[in-house]
Amino acid sequence: MKTFFCRVIALGLFGSAVISQAAVAANDEVNTHDPYVMIQQVANMTFDRFKTDKELINNDLGYLKVIVREELMPYVDYKYAAYKVMGQYLKDTTVDQRNRFVDAFEGYLVATYAQALTEYTNQTVAFDPSSDFSNEKIVEVNVQVIEQGRPPIKIQFKTRRLKDDSWKAFDLIAEGVSLLATKQSEISNLIRQQGIEAVITMLNDKTQQKIDREPKKEAVAA
Repeated sequence: MKTFFCRVIALGLFGSAVISQAAVAANDEVNTHDPYVMIQQVANMTFDRFKTDKELINNDLGYLKVIVREELMPYVDYKYAAYKVMGQYLKDTTVDQRNRFVDAFEGYLVATYAQALTEYTNQTVAFDPSSDFSNEKIVEVNVQVIEQGRPPIKIQFKTRRLKDDSWKAFDLIAEGVSLLATKQSEISNLIRQQGIEAVITMLNDKTQQKIDREPKKEAVAA
């Protein structure tokens, strides 16, 4: 499951060619008030950064974490995702534990996405046309990944409307499998078995692991 999601993240966000029927502004300011445009802009900017900093990446794969933090994480609602992952155990935690879990989970996502970037190869990403979202609180941005010699992969980036009417992504669904639901099942079970403090420590440890082109198998999959 980890290899599958790493590959899907790499394919969905870092495709070498982005095909879209929606107009996307050619500048560095991401339009966070349109979830469809936001996802496309973030994908384009991340891939551009990937190309620009190729030498830095080749010298140190850990630099991929810098790219993820600067290009992706500002548009990910990791606090919302972290609370979802804690599930029923959220109410049993203190404010301090929640804050430390959110920080640890953010770091874990950064490491997961950075590891995903090592899976990158040339492919094409096709975004479906945008729909009216004026009355929506949750929007799924549909994407198809087209790679020669392989069947298309269907991906949905789930985004949510915030109080200021901006949008952030909080889940990725690949061929019907939710990354958030997978994490919730795995991590909530670990909280039940080992307690919140042990899980926070585990996530922090995984955050510090070296980025490798052939990562070791993990207890918590991505």
